Amino acid sequence: MKLFDVYPLFNITPEKAQGSWLWDESGQKYLDLYGGHAVISIGHSHPHYVKSLSEQLSKIAFYSNSVQNPLQEKLAERLGAFSGYPDYQLFLCNSGAEANENALKLASFVTGRKKVIAFKKAFHGRTSGAVAATDNPKIVAPFNAGHEIVFVPMNDEAALSSVLNKDVAAVIIEGIQGVGGIQLPDDSFLKFLEKKCKANGSLLILDEIQSGYGRTGKFFAHQHAGIKPDLITMAKGMGNGFPVGGVLIQGDIKPWSGMLGTTFGGNYLAAVACLAVLEVMEEEKLLKNAETLGLYCIEELKKISALLDIRGRGLMIGFDLSEDKKTVRNDLLIKHKIFTGEAKPNTIRLLPSLALQKSEIDIFLTALKEELK
Repeated sequence: MKLFDVYPLFNITPEKAQGSWLWDESGQKYLDLYGGHAVISIGHSHPHYVKSLSEQLSKIAFYSNSVQNPLQEKLAERLGAFSGYPDYQLFLCNSGAEANENALKLASFVTGRKKVIAFKKAFHGRTSGAVAATDNPKIVAPFNAGHEIVFVPMNDEAALSSVLNKDVAAVIIEGIQGVGGIQLPDDSFLKFLEKKCKANGSLLILDEIQSGYGRTGKFFAHQHAGIKPDLITMAKGMGNGFPVGGVLIQGDIKPWSGMLGTTFGGNYLAAVACLAVLEVMEEEKLLKNAETLGLYCIEELKKISALLDIRGRGLMIGFDLSEDKKTVRNDLLIKHKIFTGEAKPNTIRLLPSLALQKSEIDIFLTALKEELK
């Protein structure tokens, strides 16, 4: 049997990893500044994380959501306190796409409406509803029957106001667009969005799947704007690579039996992985590290004249390259053994572990300058 060939793959097979580093099967060492689409939040193979999962695996790894799981309750309490949302509710699932799918369903349940507003260049996942709210013609899919998705430009208050009416169940926006090329919504636009949604009775969904979990120096990127959405979706860095997702749901939304469901979501191993991540983040002050090193990296990148439009917050950073420098990402990997991400056409994305060290940023900066000569 062959694999279903949908991924363009580098000819590299990672065999082990530690912190911000990977080693392939031949022993070649790589600096990882991408973390597998931002999932490595506390570093590869963190000893506390490995110990926590190993101990839980020796007890029970999984049981469905038909029995009580005290680890879920412990996670909800700790996550609420650390994130600044102790009065919200937590629904655990398996991925970011599933989190967004459930958030869209909740908005429709609560409002009785079927229209959703999303933003150009958005990427919200690959389930039917999440894909429908994703502005990419190559992966379009129908939303649930009778639903409508309307795309507007980000940071355009007039365009938003023209379509935000009493038919709109929700507006969904990323804290920072990831796949869309590290595009930031203005803080003032997020405040405007919050105000308009409340006035219209529409729910505001913040997709924090890439930009959340401490990546920007605050727990969620939208907290820089001082707003409180109705629903917040999470995944990526939640489990440091363990598949898990979740939705934070404001306290006024009342659940009913069968409203949402998932077989694997919030299983014992997933809950322990999430708890271990939060414990390391608090103990090692990784939010502060993301803020400090992100500022350092952005300031150093701004000194490189060949780079275009350097942007980001914390350790979610993007910059553009001119057409004649479009091979730089591959050159960094092949020549310098440094993993980075990309967004089409010529954007390099940095999404490293929040435990990244200044010396590791300097290795990257030296290699980047060499390739831009």
